[in-house]
Amino acid sequence: MKYKILKTTLFLAFVIQVGTAFAQPIDGYWQQHVDYNMEVQIDVETYRYEGTQKLVYTNNSPDALSRVYFHLYFNAFQPGSEMDMRLQSITDPDSRMINADRTSRIASLSDTEIGFLHCESLTQDGQKVSFQEEGTVLVVALAKAIGPGEKSIFDMDFKGQVPLQIRRSGRNSAEGVALSMSQWYPKLAEYDREGWHANPYIAREFHGVWGDFDVKLTIDKNFTVGGSGYLQNPQEIGHGYEAPGTKVKKAKGKTLTWHFKAPKVHDFMWAADPDYVHDTLQVVNGPMLHFLYKSDEKIVDNWKKLQPKTAELMQFFNSNIGAYPYDQYSVIQGGDGGMEYAMSTLITGNRKFGSLVGVTAHEMAHSWFQHILATNEAKHEWMDEGFTTFISSLAMNQVMKQGKPNPFEDTYNGYYNLVASGQEQPQTTHSDRYTTNFAYGKAAYDKGSVFLSQLGYIIGQNELMETLRQYYRDFKFKHPVPNDIKRTAEKVSGMELDWYLTDWTQTTNTIDYGIKNVTTSDGKTKVTLERIGSMPMPIDVLVVYKDGTQETFYAPLQMMRGEKENPYPQLERTVLPDWPWAFSEYVFEIDTPKENVEGILIDPSQLMADVNAQNNFYTSQTP
Repeated sequence: MKYKILKTTLFLAFVIQVGTAFAQPIDGYWQQHVDYNMEVQIDVETYRYEGTQKLVYTNNSPDALSRVYFHLYFNAFQPGSEMDMRLQSITDPDSRMINADRTSRIASLSDTEIGFLHCESLTQDGQKVSFQEEGTVLVVALAKAIGPGEKSIFDMDFKGQVPLQIRRSGRNSAEGVALSMSQWYPKLAEYDREGWHANPYIAREFHGVWGDFDVKLTIDKNFTVGGSGYLQNPQEIGHGYEAPGTKVKKAKGKTLTWHFKAPKVHDFMWAADPDYVHDTLQVVNGPMLHFLYKSDEKIVDNWKKLQPKTAELMQFFNSNIGAYPYDQYSVIQGGDGGMEYAMSTLITGNRKFGSLVGVTAHEMAHSWFQHILATNEAKHEWMDEGFTTFISSLAMNQVMKQGKPNPFEDTYNGYYNLVASGQEQPQTTHSDRYTTNFAYGKAAYDKGSVFLSQLGYIIGQNELMETLRQYYRDFKFKHPVPNDIKRTAEKVSGMELDWYLTDWTQTTNTIDYGIKNVTTSDGKTKVTLERIGSMPMPIDVLVVYKDGTQETFYAPLQMMRGEKENPYPQLERTVLPDWPWAFSEYVFEIDTPKENVEGILIDPSQLMADVNAQNNFYTSQTP
């Protein structure tokens, strides 16, 4: 078509004031609470550690609990583990986890390279309890049931060995970072309205209990540490944490004890290396940013340039989602790519500048979509990965001045590739049960992102962004589920959207609408549209006339019981009668002969994920 295709304006600069107070309780909602107090000693020569954990567990559920579960994630990094077996059986294993000959890196670990995490002793309120280690899960039979509203104190001695860095956590990463300590401690499994979530660590995602962490790490004094939490003893530590002009007490002996407190989080990560550079940057009306990266001349310039961009990203997310509720955020070189944690992230640092900003944008966005809005990633991975991809795409477009008319084009193409592959599974699939890593990635990241951008097509861009802000206000520091984002959008837009959540996330139904026929009748143009795919949608149609004028026609979907505002206020819009889904064809008329029509286009915004764009347009040259 030889006319300009309209693009829906994407609203990128909503700036509002959002308080950090917790949202009001939701009727009938409850969640568990746990406080951790841990003291850990790390041997940087053997990569072994031992520690004590005092855990205060509050049972806010209406149920009496006769047992609890702990995650022992490091046990996955052993030959013959479930993670190893899955790695060996999946058709497209993660390239970071296999050798050059495509064999499992886990399978080839020696006794000194494996990871492990073992409970040495455990008591409940001073009484010994029986426990059994089952791979990456510790099953604990309680000495006494924990009744509704009751607290119980668990005291544990544990020991671990940091695995050779293979996936996310570990030692001696490919970029030379000594310790990337994520999923490193005995972590209490979550219990909610669906019951226990004591998933074995097989592939990817996590779910945790909200609580407060008090952690003391004793490690070689030459190592700089960063991660979750606020450092409580900077005057004893130094390493760039002390206030300007403060005299640091010289450590006696070979070790330092780093004391961190992390309030209202559901995970705790730390990383350490003797060659970390530590920089800080205060965000205006925001948190203090910490940057820890290797003293490597190949990356230093990019890490310096990253810092003001990170501040811009923080301000973007604050404005478009809600205020970041902590006083600190740390960007730390480590891990094997990029992974979000409470108040911090681990990212690989030897990247081109654009990639370094991009991975930081994505992982920082996870501070909202996972570490404040804490969905169960194992079951609803598209809610954290997809929503993060959506908002970080907008952020990158603004902060990096990319100028993309549709910042989501790549995610739509990713979704289309998934459909074409024949490997698509519903987004309700448990994250470990996807047949391929390809199908998981496209469903979680791309299709998850399209869920939001396409929601904007349905309810309007203003309503979409207000939905995200209201979702944050209502569900921060909670465990929202898919129905929560749907209900929020319904309340903001006034539309009924159960059909959208159902078809998009619980099925593999696709969207395919087409222009079936264009004819002239009684001096008017009769347009016949057809629904070919099973998934319903409202339809925007752009008509361009030979004199250069344009107008739009809008056929609301009957079952959504509402209409969006005109997304193209510069053009006249005709709101047509509702289109009931069961009718596969829909006819409307244009008050001019066909000879005056240059072209007709379904969805000029290209935000409706129609799997066949070839039948979406008509031109005067069409036979």
